[in-house]
Amino acid sequence: PSDYVVSDKGLQQLEEEKKARNFNQADREQFLIAMIRTNFLKRLESSAHSLTLTLERTIGKIDTLLAKIDRYESRQNADGSMAEILPDDDEDDEEFLINRARHPYNLADLDLPAWKKELRQDKETLSAAHGNVAQITPQRDGKLARLRQQIKDRVANPTNDRDGCKNRKLLVFTTFKDTAEYLYANLQELAGDLDLNMAMVSGDATLTEAVPNNFNSILDNFAPVARGRNDTDSGCDIDLLIATDCISEGQNLQDCDTVLNYDIHWNPIRIIQRFGRIDRIGSQSDSVRMINYWPTEEMEEYLRLQTRVEARMALAAAAASGDENPLDNYEGIQGELNFRAQQLKQLLDEDLDLDDLTDDGVTMSDFTLDQFFTQLLHYLERNREELEQTALGAYAVVDSEKETGVIWVLRQRNASQDKQSQVASPVHPFYIVHVRDDGKIRHGCASVKQTLDLFQQLSLGKTEPIHKLCDEFNRRTENGVDMAAYDNLLNAAVKDISQAHSKTQKAGLGLQGSGDFRLPKASESPDGAEDFELVTWLVMLPREQE
Repeated sequence: PSDYVVSDKGLQQLEEEKKARNFNQADREQFLIAMIRTNFLKRLESSAHSLTLTLERTIGKIDTLLAKIDRYESRQNADGSMAEILPDDDEDDEEFLINRARHPYNLADLDLPAWKKELRQDKETLSAAHGNVAQITPQRDGKLARLRQQIKDRVANPTNDRDGCKNRKLLVFTTFKDTAEYLYANLQELAGDLDLNMAMVSGDATLTEAVPNNFNSILDNFAPVARGRNDTDSGCDIDLLIATDCISEGQNLQDCDTVLNYDIHWNPIRIIQRFGRIDRIGSQSDSVRMINYWPTEEMEEYLRLQTRVEARMALAAAAASGDENPLDNYEGIQGELNFRAQQLKQLLDEDLDLDDLTDDGVTMSDFTLDQFFTQLLHYLERNREELEQTALGAYAVVDSEKETGVIWVLRQRNASQDKQSQVASPVHPFYIVHVRDDGKIRHGCASVKQTLDLFQQLSLGKTEPIHKLCDEFNRRTENGVDMAAYDNLLNAAVKDISQAHSKTQKAGLGLQGSGDFRLPKASESPDGAEDFELVTWLVMLPREQE
């Protein structure tokens, strides 16, 4: 709605926010428009069904907004007898405030005729798209037909494990819950014909008729050997498992030897994690296989998904990170992209971030942090007051199977507001650093995406303190009296930020050819812990082995 603000009060508010933060609600909305457009394409790349649902929800929101505007206009035009029963301060009625969680606009401040016209045009365009996409029924869905054939081939030609037993298990991954439910519903008949037991798991839902319908039961019966299923719990083995990325990390599913990615996640680490469910120690298979359903050529022109993911995977292989490239296409990608020089510089300067490669080299990709900005905005809509009342320095304790230490979130007190100034953090003036227990930097301040992925993975769904872990933290710190170990980790984070800041400034001085670059003032360069305020921190303790 920022484009339709006409009142002096609303325009002044936007201008003041721009001056204070170099970023206002109008800029935020332009960013969200790009995110929404990309999400439409990603949903279509996953399945026509998912895009259909997204279009329906979006059209519904437009209808709701148009109805709100119509109600407002009718009340504004009410006759005297009608006006008597309206609230005294009608313009401040919350019914006629929009976007109030982030930047409240009263409908009285907006050019409603122009906005309504644009909203109706959007609805008309989206409705036409919905009509076209809705014609892609399960019977006309070529991607679904391809998966059906893949399943038939798998059953007709199963692999053999080292004991000579036939293995026809198949693990199908998709990014979206809607697609997972769509596949489950439309593969049931085929599964019955092929005598396959099928199940679906997502973050908050499970579906199966073969075994008890709960998360652990489904996984135990899909991989009974790897997960050590008790004989007393044995039932029908699951042959076909459809899953979202809720099981892409930390699950032993190596009874299966084939993963099929029905759609491709932006982050290649997710692909490695998906493949890692079956490519594990203890597998009885001589080889494991991954099948990728890449976007069509037309879709790839818009998303550039395959190019980006393969390039990032090639960079991981070139960095000798210890992970093989599951896409097995390094030679061709390396020759095509010519990123060796940028890669070597990146390895010298900072932790390697697999999300930092585009077609042209090592830069932050266009939508690297989209999901986190979206989550934050949605959270603010519902919990702004609670968040504002939370004191700085709040922390939580979680356990982790692989990573330990602390994730520090700091804000630079003396940060420059000059957009021309070179900065070391993509979320400047905030800095996010993962420090291991031994004081070594796991992810520096430039690797925000990797650190936030880990933060989300360890924290998502945990809304209450884990008392056992809190007790262990209190034991280690003598109930907060002895914080020396964590002070050292904080100092290590600050030192890393200062070094990264210096390197960034030197790189800018040496590489910038224009006159836009300026050296920072001494007062704007972080030097010690006193130059930062602690926003929050996440303590990661080692997970106890069961």
